[in-house]
Amino acid sequence: MLKNLIKTISIILLLASCSSQDEVVVAIQPFTGFLTELTDSVENAIQRFYGFQTICMQPVPIPESYFVNIKSPRYRADSLIRYLKKTKPKGVDFVTGLCMQDISTTKRDKFRRIKKPESKYRDWGIFGLGYRPGPSCVVSTFRIFSAGKAKNIKRLQKVCLHELGHNLGIPHCPDADCFMRDANETIK
Repeated sequence: MLKNLIKTISIILLLASCSSQDEVVVAIQPFTGFLTELTDSVENAIQRFYGFQTICMQPVPIPESYFVNIKSPRYRADSLIRYLKKTKPKGVDFVTGLCMQDISTTKRDKFRRIKKPESKYRDWGIFGLGYRPGPSCVVSTFRIFSAGKAKNIKRLQKVCLHELGHNLGIPHCPDADCFMRDANETIK
């Protein structure tokens, strides 16, 4: 675990040093209805763990065109990521979107085909999504919040740090204790 953590921190420091700015800036973009208290906890986690400057944006509504009702009512995470990338303010390096609504993606195998059975994975509910690398990610509390308040906040922070880690170019980690580990279809 220590070896993976050192590797992750080295990648973060390298990326931060390559920035054309003095400091990496992450915008937190809550969607309408997301609680300010939760936004603050995500902002603090990013500042503490990555050492990045954060700015909190005003809440915006989720565009209705991203809504789907294939297996259940959800918003497409890939569409939200494109929206966040398109609306990223000048001077901001990364945007982390936060919502309370259910989000989904299409789960694919190593050959980029829809994972089998297709009916299960075409519209797969997720905690968050961030492309590696990329300027934006999105996290939803919908599937994260099932425990007590303190545990829910820790889970939210870890998922946000995980998805931002993907934006920084960090892959999944095989170590069971690493926050960059693949969730393998469970919040546990």
